[in-house]
Amino acid sequence: MSALQTYFNQIKAFPLVSPEEEQELAKRIRSGDKDAKRRLVEANLRLVVKIARAYLSPGVSLLDLIQEGNVGLMTAAGRFDPDRKVHFSTYAAWWIKQGILRYLSNRQRIIRLPHRKEALLRRIQQAFHSLSQRLCREPSNQEISGEIGVSERMIDLVLNIANGIVSLDTGNEDETSSLVTYQEDYTYSPERVFLKKNSREAAMRILGKLKEREKNILIYRYQLQGGERYTLKRIGAKMGISPETVRQIELRALRQMRESSADLKAYLA
Repeated sequence: MSALQTYFNQIKAFPLVSPEEEQELAKRIRSGDKDAKRRLVEANLRLVVKIARAYLSPGVSLLDLIQEGNVGLMTAAGRFDPDRKVHFSTYAAWWIKQGILRYLSNRQRIIRLPHRKEALLRRIQQAFHSLSQRLCREPSNQEISGEIGVSERMIDLVLNIANGIVSLDTGNEDETSSLVTYQEDYTYSPERVFLKKNSREAAMRILGKLKEREKNILIYRYQLQGGERYTLKRIGAKMGISPETVRQIELRALRQMRESSADLKAYLA
């Protein structure tokens, strides 16, 4: 019997939990109950297998995908808030996918990106999907630059390191496809919407601790009150300061918010 089949047989033995049991386990986890966390994780191991199968491709081991997805599942179990009145599987799916996608993203590259450039690559990819939906075509590097407030030169640099391509709008379908191969389109993802709502609420709770200028810059940059996301240049023009000053204030404000709320770190990343 293969290791994969043995694993399948093992996780089948773990009983599922009802919505009521799920809520009770989540409350116990928040109190530090490790047995409750283990029970919730075990009950959702089959969810990881289901999601991992969707990302299986030649040269990729299903067991490796499951292992990375299980890490995401454990993270979700530790962060799940039962007061949100949402099914744990909906919340956990996002974390499971993130674990799998990060593994695939690192695996497909000969050069592994530093953490900051990895985060920037995710922003570029997300802007690519979002703009594609709004424009009904593939966006150019210039359009992505305006969307996320990062220079075209930096976008080219990160994409060249990550995927060996020159730009998003080369006109070569084979080259462009490598950018989105393992980056899921979250434009209409319900779990993405759920986490966005959570991050906004968490951010608004601690914005009051910041100075007025810091608070306004974060509101403009991260659409915390809806509307269009502002670039550094646009915020600078609106507030009468340079884009670099805006960037420095933004970084300082984010640092203060991270120090104020450990839970917010995952969203700000």
